[in-house]
Amino acid sequence: MHRQLNSFANRDLRRRMAMCVLACLAVPLGLAMLAPPAAAQSAIANTQLQRRVKAAFLVKFLGYVDFPAGAFVDHAAPLTIGVIDADDLVDELERAVAGRSINGRHIAVRRVREGEGGVPVHLLFVGGRDPVQVGHVVRQATGAMLVVTECENGLRQGSAINFRLVDERVRFDVALEAAERNGVKLSSRLLTVASRVQKGAQ
Repeated sequence: MHRQLNSFANRDLRRRMAMCVLACLAVPLGLAMLAPPAAAQSAIANTQLQRRVKAAFLVKFLGYVDFPAGAFVDHAAPLTIGVIDADDLVDELERAVAGRSINGRHIAVRRVREGEGGVPVHLLFVGGRDPVQVGHVVRQATGAMLVVTECENGLRQGSAINFRLVDERVRFDVALEAAERNGVKLSSRLLTVASRVQKGAQ
């Protein structure tokens, strides 16, 4: 009788231990199934890095642009970066400009909606990969501002600076005529670090 009870007790103990082991294994397995694959994590990290680089470039561009006096309401007016169709970049830009100033002017960042006229910005970043849509937005941009895009053949759509990826690194091309058409002048120091400088219309 005692041997029988001991046998039942041992079997019950083994069963509980097995269930405990399975439960312990299930937790990390479940977490592994929920976690994105390494390739997806790498792609996300790469996209975030590219966004940070673009934000840093946009802030730097402001220091290499001569704006006409009429581009500012007064001497205390900020340099304003407007962003269309790239809300994910706005937060990155706000971090990048925190506590920064250029030529004594602090830097402001604002979301701009397509068709929103009369918005006083000095640099307008137009997000999106569709050249037709981007071109439509760029042609609506008027006033003394630097227009920057990130689509294929962005310069052909009328932007002054267009980002592109070269070996997964952010690079940019410059169109001098487009900048002059919008009433701004680019420093030669900016041109020396551009991947390509387009001097006339193409």
